[in-house]
Amino acid sequence: MPAKNGTTKRGQDGSGAGGTRLVIVESPAKAKTIAGYLGGNYVVESSIGHIRDLPSKAADIPPKYKGEAWAKLGVDVDHDFEPLYVINTDKKQQVTKLKKLLQDADELFLATDEDREGEAIAWHLREVLRPKVPVRRMVFHEITRDAIRAAVESPRDLNLRLVDAQETRRILDRLYGYEVSPVLWKKVMPKLSAGRVQSVATRLVVERERERIAFVSASYWDILADFLAPLRDGEGDAPRDFQARLVSVDGKRIAQGRDFTAQGVLRGDLRHLDEESARGLADRLTGRPFAVSSIERKPYTRKPYPPFRTTTLQQEASRKLGFSAKHTMSVAQKLYENGFITYMRTDSVTLSETAIAAARSQAAALYGAEYVPAKPRVYQTKVKNAQEAHEAIRPAGETFRTPGETGLSSDQFRLYELIWKRTIASQMKDATGQSVSVRITGTSTGGEQAEFAATGKIITFYGFLKAYVEGLDDPDADRDDRERRLPKLEEDDSVTATSVDAEGHSTRPPARYTEASLVKELEDREIGRPSTYASIMGTILDRGYVFKKGTALVPAFLAFAVVQLLERHFANLVDYDFTARMEDCLDSIARGEAERVLWLRRFYFGGNGDEGLKELVSDLDEIDAKAVSSFPIKGTDIMVRVGRYGPYLDRDGERVNIPEDLAPDELTAEKAEELFNQMSTDRELGKDPETGHTIVAKAGRFGPYVTEILPEEPADTDKKRTKKAAPKPRTASLLKSMSLEMVTIEDALKLLSLPRVLGEIDGEVVTAQNGRYGPYVKKGTDSRSLQSEEELFTITLEQAKELFAQPKQRGRGRAAAAPPLRELGADPVSGKPVVVKEGRFGPYVTDGETNASLRREDQVESITIERAAALLAERREKVASGGGGKPKTPARRRTAKSRS
Repeated sequence: MPAKNGTTKRGQDGSGAGGTRLVIVESPAKAKTIAGYLGGNYVVESSIGHIRDLPSKAADIPPKYKGEAWAKLGVDVDHDFEPLYVINTDKKQQVTKLKKLLQDADELFLATDEDREGEAIAWHLREVLRPKVPVRRMVFHEITRDAIRAAVESPRDLNLRLVDAQETRRILDRLYGYEVSPVLWKKVMPKLSAGRVQSVATRLVVERERERIAFVSASYWDILADFLAPLRDGEGDAPRDFQARLVSVDGKRIAQGRDFTAQGVLRGDLRHLDEESARGLADRLTGRPFAVSSIERKPYTRKPYPPFRTTTLQQEASRKLGFSAKHTMSVAQKLYENGFITYMRTDSVTLSETAIAAARSQAAALYGAEYVPAKPRVYQTKVKNAQEAHEAIRPAGETFRTPGETGLSSDQFRLYELIWKRTIASQMKDATGQSVSVRITGTSTGGEQAEFAATGKIITFYGFLKAYVEGLDDPDADRDDRERRLPKLEEDDSVTATSVDAEGHSTRPPARYTEASLVKELEDREIGRPSTYASIMGTILDRGYVFKKGTALVPAFLAFAVVQLLERHFANLVDYDFTARMEDCLDSIARGEAERVLWLRRFYFGGNGDEGLKELVSDLDEIDAKAVSSFPIKGTDIMVRVGRYGPYLDRDGERVNIPEDLAPDELTAEKAEELFNQMSTDRELGKDPETGHTIVAKAGRFGPYVTEILPEEPADTDKKRTKKAAPKPRTASLLKSMSLEMVTIEDALKLLSLPRVLGEIDGEVVTAQNGRYGPYVKKGTDSRSLQSEEELFTITLEQAKELFAQPKQRGRGRAAAAPPLRELGADPVSGKPVVVKEGRFGPYVTDGETNASLRREDQVESITIERAAALLAERREKVASGGGGKPKTPARRRTAKSRS
C-alpha cells in the first residue's frame, strides 16, 4: 500500500496538499492498477463490489423492523417506498477496513464505475462510511495513467439523479420479483422466479417456439441451371461457367420460400412448381438455346461498422468466439480493470478525438495511407435513452497496443483482438466494387418463356474489410467480404446450358434465438439495459426456463407454464410495449423529468383505472394451477402438463414423463405416441411377499430399472391435519449382466434389498451398493470396488475389512483407459488437440489441461470444435473466478436521501 505521508503541494502526479487521499473503487484488480498511477499520498482500496442491498431473507432484517409487515419485502410501500438496506456479511470486514482508512484520510474519492450502478455504489459508500472529510466523485472511462490523473484533477459531485434512477430500478425489481415469484411457487413449481426483464426475455423465447410448433412447412420446387459463357479473345483461361436460378415462366414469378405464410399458404398470384411440373419443365429446357437478355451493373459500397458498444460486443463475441454474454462481460471486465480497454458497459459508439487519431494512425501504419479516409469518421449513438456520455468500447490509451504487444493470452487476447480490429476498421475507407445482375432467357420445347437470374459481386477495393468482417447469425447469408464472380457477359450473348436440374425445397420454421440474437431483439424493443443483458441470459438458463441446443436457446416446458400464467393473469408485466415504457419512465427519472415515488405508487397501488401490482397478486384463487400448466398436443387427446417434478404427458389418467432434453417443437403427435408405447414395454414381475407391492421392470432415461408400485392413499379431507411426505417407491438399476426382458422377480427383490448393510467398522456403517460404475462397498466417504456383481450379495463384513485395509487403487480391476470418442481439432486458446471422452459423470471435452462436461443439449456425434472451445473457455473462467455468495448481516436502515 502506498505511503501515507504526502507532499505539501499538488505535484505532477495530481497529488494535493493536506495529507492522504483515500480512493475507493469496486474491485481489487482495479485498485491495484490505479494505485500504480497515483502518488505516495494516495491510498487506493476496493469495496469489493456492492457493500449493501435489500434483505434477501428474514434473518437479514434488523430486530427493530422484524415486526413490520413490509420488512420481508425490504421496501416500506406505505412510506414513499423507502428501502431497507443491510450490509452484506462478507463485506462487513471490508467496511470496517474502509472506515479505519478513512480516519487517516483528509479527502475521499469515490472512483466507482461511471454508470448508474457505479453511481449508486458510490452513494452507498458515502451513506455507510459517513465521512467527515470532503467527498469527491472521480470518474473515468479507461484506466490509463493520463485518464486517472485527469480524473483526480477534475472530480465532480455525486449525481443524485442517477442514484435515484438506479434505486428506483432496484425497488421496482424487488416489488416485481417478491410479489410475482410466490405466485409461481404456489401455482407452478417451488423456487421459480419472475423478473421485469427476465420474464419478458423468457416470453420471447417461448413465443418463438410457439411459432415453430404452429409452423406448417410448404414444399416448392425451382430449377438451377449451369451455364457456359461464350469464349472471348484474350480471356485465356478465365472461368466461363456460372449458375443461374429460374425466376419466372411466361412472365409469372416462380414461388420461393419467402412467398409462403407460416401456415404454408402461398401469397400472391405466383407460379408454384411441384416436383412433377419442375422436372417436366427442366426436361423441356434441356438442350435449348439461351441468351443474355439484360445486364445491370451497379457500384457496390460497404461502410465500416461502428465501434463496439456493449450489446454489439456480446453479439460478435457469441458469433465469432462462441462466448456467452456472461463470459464476454467477465473477460471484458478484466481487460478494463487492467487498463487494456475502455469501460465495457456503454450504449455509445462515439470515439474521442484522441482515439480517432490513434485508430487512423495505426490503420495507415498497418494497411497504408490509401486505406484511411481524408476526414475522420464520426459515429452517432442511435440507442434511445443512451446512458451518459460514454465512449465506445475501444483499446485504452492515446496509442493502441496491437494484440501481440499486450502480453495477453487465452480469451482475454481473443476479445481484445476483436475490439482492436473493430476499432481500427471503424476509421478506414469504405469497401467498394461492383454488383452485377444478369437475366438469361430461353424457350422450352413446349413454348414456355423461361427467365433465369444470376447475381455477382466484385470487390475492387477492400478498404476496412482488410481489418475486420462482421459475423452473421444466418449461416446461409454471405459475409461482406465474399465475392461472387461472374464471367464477362454482354447483352444478347448466347450461353449454353450444360445442365438444367429441378430442385426441391421446404420452408423452414423461424430460427430459434441465440444469446446474440435475443440480446439484439431485447435492445431493438428497447427492453432492459446493456449492463443487464448478460445476467438476464444467465438467469433464464440457470433457472431452467431455457436450455441450449448448440447455440440455440430452447424453452423448457416449464417456461411455457410460467409464461402462460403471466400472460393470462399479469398481462401487462410481460407486455413488450409496457416493459419498454417502464424503461422510458426510469430514464425520465434519471433526467429529473419524473418523480420516482409517484411512479412507484402508480405501479404498485394502481391509478387512473389501472390495477396495481398489489391488487393483481392479491387474488390467487382465480388462477387455475392445472390450466396454466397444461397444453394440448394438436390433433390428439394428449395433454402436456407441467408438474412439480417436471413435464409429463397425460391421456385419460395415463401418464408418461417427457425427456428433459426434448424440445417442445419436437413433441409431435407421433413422438407422444412413441413415448406412451415405450411405457407399454414395462414388465410386471410379481409381488413382494413382505409388502404385497407389485414389482415392475421399466426402461428409464438412464437405463433399465426395477421399482415397486405403491397403493394410492385415500384423500385427506382434514385440512388441519399435519401433512406427511408421501412415501417414495424403492427403485434399483439393473446390473450390467441383466436385461429388461430376462429379469425375474427374484432378481428384482435382491436389487431392491440394496444397499445391503454389512455392519460397522470404526463406528461407521458399511454397505454393499450398486453404482453407475459397478458394485462397491462404502464406509463413510471411503469406498472400494468389488470384482463381481455377485459379491454384492455375498461379501461379508470381514471381507470388507480386508478391502478397506488395502490402499485404494484407482482403476482397480478396470480395463485400460478407453480411446477418445471423437477428435475435434485444435483449441483456439491453448492450441492443443481437443477430444471428447467418456467420464465418470458423462461425456466431456478436454484439451489435456482443462475438462468441461457436455451440457444436456450437446451431442457427442455433432459437437463442433467451436462449441467445445466455448465450453472449455467457460470452464477456465469458472475456475479462475471462483465464486459463491455469502449470507448478509443486518445494518442500520439508511436515512432518507432528503435528510442525507
